[in-house]
Amino acid sequence: MKTSRRNLLGAALVAIVPSRVFGQSAPSKIIRMAQIGCGRIARGSEFAGLLKHHALARYVAVCDLDSVRLADAKSLIETYYEKALGSGKYDKVATYANYQELLADKSIDAVCISTPDHWHAQPAMEAALAGKDIYLQKPASLTIAEGRQMADVIQRTGRILQLGSQQRSDVQFRLACELIRNGRIGKIKEVFIGLPEDPSGNVEPEMPVPANLDYDKWLGSTPLVYYTENRVHPQSPDIRKRYERPGWLRCEQFGAGMITGWGAHHIDIAHWAMDTELSGPVDVSATAEFPKKGLWDVHGPYHVRAGYANGATVYMSEKYPNGLRFIGDDGWIWVSRANNVPGRPLGSLPGPQALDASDRRILAAGIKDGEIHLHASPQNDHHLDWLTSIRTRQEPAAPAEVGHRSCSACLLAHAAMRLGRALKWDPKTERFLNSDEANLLLSRKQRAPYGTNRV
Repeated sequence: MKTSRRNLLGAALVAIVPSRVFGQSAPSKIIRMAQIGCGRIARGSEFAGLLKHHALARYVAVCDLDSVRLADAKSLIETYYEKALGSGKYDKVATYANYQELLADKSIDAVCISTPDHWHAQPAMEAALAGKDIYLQKPASLTIAEGRQMADVIQRTGRILQLGSQQRSDVQFRLACELIRNGRIGKIKEVFIGLPEDPSGNVEPEMPVPANLDYDKWLGSTPLVYYTENRVHPQSPDIRKRYERPGWLRCEQFGAGMITGWGAHHIDIAHWAMDTELSGPVDVSATAEFPKKGLWDVHGPYHVRAGYANGATVYMSEKYPNGLRFIGDDGWIWVSRANNVPGRPLGSLPGPQALDASDRRILAAGIKDGEIHLHASPQNDHHLDWLTSIRTRQEPAAPAEVGHRSCSACLLAHAAMRLGRALKWDPKTERFLNSDEANLLLSRKQRAPYGTNRV
């Protein structure tokens, strides 16, 4: 019988971890977590996804370079635990302005890193070296070189790292990939991926750095540039507006734009379906429009073509519907997030907007015993999958090497966008074969004293 890394999850939990370990009867076994980066994604993803699992894990510390966000996070967590557990039934949440001091606390078992993209790889590496397990928001890194360094450290230390590629835990994405892996639509010829795009912006004036923000450290390994609010995140007195979409997402200094922002999600699913999650494309070409002025300089409209050694071609563009359409010799499968309800059982899948096929009998037939079954997250819950992996020491749904390869494919597309010509790529050596100029884009100069090269 063909199986995934852990398709016998339920049996593994029973065999490896007694049920009492997961309950309130064993409070000393509760995973002690910390949060690094307490902005929009932390509040909408990590806090929302992990606070409810307080029988398994609890936040005991938070860290942010903005003291207002730090206080907001502490208040949010303690208010939740006060209501859920009662007064005196939880640890007060410690606050840190320096995540390295947080990592030195040996009582902390695991950390969630929900920082801007340029602050992903370094703290993940340092957390692993400090003996912590890690939930790391996607994309895995700012550059391919940083991603390789991070994945190597995770492999060497044996820590559990879950990338925030939560679509792997959504039932419709897993089923789509299982159907494709089991040949329901024949050999895959083409994959069409629709992603959003970002708008350009205005020239923004230099502003005084807020007293509550450590701006130099926020810039980290990237170049020193003047502060303006739309380069970082909102500083509104209204807590709702304070966590609106931040400006750094649209600045190439801190990330590559939607090609990695949403691309890391959908490319990850394409790789999972094609069984290329540990390699990547072998050639890539792209066109893109970039703003000619203004603070926000990530790509606008774009079209990417990536060829894989298995003969499949992946296309990415903002002109396609948001999701993935797999075209095979014998039909097609479409999958997206539309109408997804986390935790919904397989028997009540979302409608055709989320999962569809050239012949819907393909979907109804499901996956049989003896066929390929991919990693199924418990309760279709990505954060619970991470906590479960911490307990069992089995690989999570989106481990470090897989996340690095998804991110790499997106960064290859970005390199092709920037250079405007076809590039050949060797997934084994992780080098371009036909462009010294492109190889210069594999890394960036790191501003001291920050950066993965100093870990």
